[in-house]
Amino acid sequence: MADAERSFPDPFAIETPPGAEGWERLYPYYYLFSDDRRVFDRSKFWFFDQMHNPEPVYPFDTIMVESWLVALNQYTTRVWLVPPALGIDQRIVNGYLYLSPNVITDPDVVAERAEHFRERAGYYFEHWDELYEAWIKKAEDCIQRLEAMQFSPLPEREPMETITSGRGTTSSFDLLVKYSRLLENMHEMAYYHFEMLNLGYGAYLTLLEFCQNAFPGIGDQTVARMVAGIDILFFRPDDELRKLAKLAIQLGVADAVKKDGSPDERLEAIAAASNGDQWLAALEGAKEPWFWYSTGPGYCHQHRAWIDDLRVPFQAIVGYIEKLEAGESIDRPLEQLREERERIFEEYRELLVDEDDKVAFTDLVQLSRKVFPFVENHNFYVEHWHHSLFWSKVREVGDVLVDAGFLEDREDVFLLHRYELYSALYEVQIGWATCTPTRGPSYWPEIVRERKRTIEALAAWEPPPALGVPPEQVTEPFTIMLWGITSETIENWLGGDGSGDADTIRGFAGSPGLVEGVARVIRTVEELDEVQTGEILVCPLTAPSWSPVFARIKAAVSDGGGIMSHAAIVSREYGLPAVVGTGYATQRIRTGQRLRVDGSTGVVTIL
Repeated sequence: MADAERSFPDPFAIETPPGAEGWERLYPYYYLFSDDRRVFDRSKFWFFDQMHNPEPVYPFDTIMVESWLVALNQYTTRVWLVPPALGIDQRIVNGYLYLSPNVITDPDVVAERAEHFRERAGYYFEHWDELYEAWIKKAEDCIQRLEAMQFSPLPEREPMETITSGRGTTSSFDLLVKYSRLLENMHEMAYYHFEMLNLGYGAYLTLLEFCQNAFPGIGDQTVARMVAGIDILFFRPDDELRKLAKLAIQLGVADAVKKDGSPDERLEAIAAASNGDQWLAALEGAKEPWFWYSTGPGYCHQHRAWIDDLRVPFQAIVGYIEKLEAGESIDRPLEQLREERERIFEEYRELLVDEDDKVAFTDLVQLSRKVFPFVENHNFYVEHWHHSLFWSKVREVGDVLVDAGFLEDREDVFLLHRYELYSALYEVQIGWATCTPTRGPSYWPEIVRERKRTIEALAAWEPPPALGVPPEQVTEPFTIMLWGITSETIENWLGGDGSGDADTIRGFAGSPGLVEGVARVIRTVEELDEVQTGEILVCPLTAPSWSPVFARIKAAVSDGGGIMSHAAIVSREYGLPAVVGTGYATQRIRTGQRLRVDGSTGVVTIL
């Protein structure tokens, strides 16, 4: 073990929050720190994945993290053979997901893997456009098959069609088959998720490393701006809200849209207004598929999509209407960003003396621009459209168990692990077949109540940003690009920046610029409507569906994230300063405090 002063808390010394005793029963055995792996696990560095799972993981929701545990890692280790990386481990501590990147330090092994990587990744880079087009078709097919799945309680009697068709199987057989297909569909999309993503991050990381060597002192965000300003699908849902705001003014229904009240009350007011039917038709047209946009990162069932909860889109539309009425533009500065990226690229290219270096630099920038759309667009197809639809289908399964008396509420289904759920559905099948009382109605409700109490107790615990021993180096591309875990980040978390200033918070320079303003600390999407125009957003993370809030804030500060995190990307596209990966910002900053945010250096100062 390293010096305790240079380490994070020992994962085996973390105490259980009061009221959460026995929380380990909620998760598979392989997710827990255990004595048989004590030496190995204590020697590693673990960081809290607040970007994807900011809250305690529900038992059923482990399918999300378990899916990427296999899919992401296999592409790193077995498919592409990323030279210095050997995947990312996962453990759950007090309900929260912690990750640990594995590295390869043997230069001979790295060199041997590099040969395979060049051949394998090279094929995808050379055929990127056609493979990306094929990827879209695969993703859409996976989504369409998911959408076609329907779950409903078993019928009182088997339909006559079963007899006349001579099919030989019944509704109860269909129920279990469809449930298995549901899980398979989730795992299938996880494979598509990471088919090309690691290559996208790898290409950008190669560009970043080239620039750091060729242009000492260049900021990470400067490199990011060389590939910014691309009109990607990722922003399409927000663009739909802008269109609806403009249409509301054109049709004269802006006042009805801005009406105080719930989304349902606003919809009633719009329907009663002249031309309201035209606006509502446009709203319905925008919903498919653009409102399958999770209010969170897509990995937690409790983060509902816009299509289920219209508060976020309505809040954004109202904000855009108010800006338009004030004579302001609500369009993203796309052309400005494109011109800026070309200027930056040309200026740095001219600094290179060697022609081979100029060619290499140009090729790397062009490759990064080619792969960047996938890096962001996949997010809508996977984490939002597919995953939001997946959660809705699981709720249908919950309805089946409610009908059988196994659960009191469809939302309780997420307190069962997917394997437990299969057993529960099998018992539903048994009861339906035998017409005798089942044990489920007396067995599952008490387990659900106990797990609810446990989750509530775990939610009150504040997980530290990291556990264990700081690594000598971080080379895993996802860990660096997405989570922003670098040697500098770890030093900041350890307090190794030497500032000794309690009013200074250091993080990752996500988007350049310097502003001062009033902080608004929010931790959940339910608090988004509290954000006022001109404030500085301080949050654990931001979700893509929060994009509309960026139109009215001055800057963003987040606990988690790296150069390719959502907060950083959206801030760059909107021209806002951002500091990400601070680790502790939401714990150190209070709403109402005045801040100075320097997105160029990654420093936040409490004034």
